[in-house]
Amino acid sequence: MVVGGALAVAAPATASASASVLSATDSTSATSATGSSALAVPLGSGYAGIGYLADGKSATPDTARVPAGASVVTPLASWGPAGVDVSHYQGTINWSSVKSAGISFAYIKATEGTTYTDPQFSANYLHAYNAKVIRGAYHFAQPGLSSGSAQATYFATHGGAWSADNLTLPGMLDLEGGCAGLSTTSMRNWILAFYNTYKAKTTRDVVIYTSPSWWNTCTGSWSGMSAKSPLYVANWTTAANPTIPAGFPYATIWQYTDSGSVSGISGAVDRDRFNGTAARLLALANNS
Repeated sequence: MVVGGALAVAAPATASASASVLSATDSTSATSATGSSALAVPLGSGYAGIGYLADGKSATPDTARVPAGASVVTPLASWGPAGVDVSHYQGTINWSSVKSAGISFAYIKATEGTTYTDPQFSANYLHAYNAKVIRGAYHFAQPGLSSGSAQATYFATHGGAWSADNLTLPGMLDLEGGCAGLSTTSMRNWILAFYNTYKAKTTRDVVIYTSPSWWNTCTGSWSGMSAKSPLYVANWTTAANPTIPAGFPYATIWQYTDSGSVSGISGAVDRDRFNGTAARLLALANNS
């Protein structure tokens, strides 16, 4: 549904709902490097996973997508601490209950573009901290809207800052939802500008969230970030381990489903696992 020239977006509950947010712009979204520069995801509507199915359909095929009706995936025991990623779509969260449910870490949406801050960010970030959930902020990228440097600056000053306090992860850059009309070279430059600016302002390497489909198509399977940024891979799969985008040797965090259930969070929520021990998760937080 279009209202006043903008796509009206309802709160998603499942992967099919996520795909519907993008359906009205699929024909003009820049999943092709030569496509329209129109935003594939309306400003303020983005969240980690919104572009997953659409990117898989219109970009390089992601053969590990979960078929309709598939059960929620449980990763191998070798994958370490459990996590979630959330935005305002989850509403008010009881973070003490989330912690008691065995969740060790969370990524919380903070910003998008250079003007939007998630309305639940401040509450989520504070209450997760108070509940002793190791948490980090994330920025939903809008490469067709403004420069990587400008968006990194906005992010770093609106929730994406970092401190070595045992509870703060480095910021995450969410890359999905089409290529925004950028060529692979331009997209690489956009990502690098974001990375360099964020590091200059926080001293930390930004974590990159993406799917194999998006990365392989929009950056041309670029290996230029593999030695800089930890990979947070979106791969909703029944396999024991995720498919990794070309250009990365492994994933640090795996988002393995968008339909998880966690005490303290109403409705479906993205579930994640960390690739390592609790000690390594703490080391990522503290840059040690």
